Amino acid sequence: MQGNMHKGKTALVTGSTSGIGLGIARTFAAQGANIVFNGFGDSKEIEALQAKVRDDFGVQTAYHNADMSKPAEIEAMMKFAAERFGGVDILVNNAGIQHVANIEDFPVEKWDAIIAINLSSAFHTTRLALPAMKARNWGRIINIASVHGLVGSAQKSAYVAAKHGIVGFTKVTALETAHTGVTCNAICPGWVLTPLVQKQVDARAAQQHISNDEAKKSLLMEKQPSGEFVTPEQLGELALFLSSDAASQVRGVAWNMDGGWVAQ
Repeated sequence: MQGNMHKGKTALVTGSTSGIGLGIARTFAAQGANIVFNGFGDSKEIEALQAKVRDDFGVQTAYHNADMSKPAEIEAMMKFAAERFGGVDILVNNAGIQHVANIEDFPVEKWDAIIAINLSSAFHTTRLALPAMKARNWGRIINIASVHGLVGSAQKSAYVAAKHGIVGFTKVTALETAHTGVTCNAICPGWVLTPLVQKQVDARAAQQHISNDEAKKSLLMEKQPSGEFVTPEQLGELALFLSSDAASQVRGVAWNMDGGWVAQ
């Protein structure tokens, strides 16, 4: 559904060249927001993605290839957005990576990378976005956490630690902006069939010598009672609600969209 809820505003979505981030970026573009994309990928494919969003929704787009593990590059990206569009009105901290291993086998460099990209990057974008948002007395910060920000799973120590951290950071940001027109909330998805999750499905299929479809079903039924994946589009619509005037008093929430995972 197209509309003008955010016409003239700018949304920066980290990790938005695929998966959840792309779904959210498209949802905001459909409401008239200009989009700053960020993420890795083939440069021609990213150019085509930008062109499609421009053509589909009649908005302006830009792309910055900041490595979200590097504070200096994050600062460059936020400066780029300010110079290109006059600032960031809607910040969606979505960038994330995963690694699965027991704690005693967990590579230190993987731990450091996951904490940097999944947690610290949100601190850096937020600290840089807040001054202008407060000056305008309007802003929306939406952190894409995970059900793993609410519960744990074995072999995901760094990811679970980072996502619990994101939920805590969301609460503090919400408290510090409580008397302003800036809100901060977290979305906690369950299983979403992103490239990240597809890798886990592929690994399960190989390990258990089953088909990819069987691996998907097996993965879902372990945790997600609905037996269905959450879609990036559904997450985009939730993010859109959290950015709306109707949600102006939704502050510091960790909102799970997880097919019943955390209800168990």
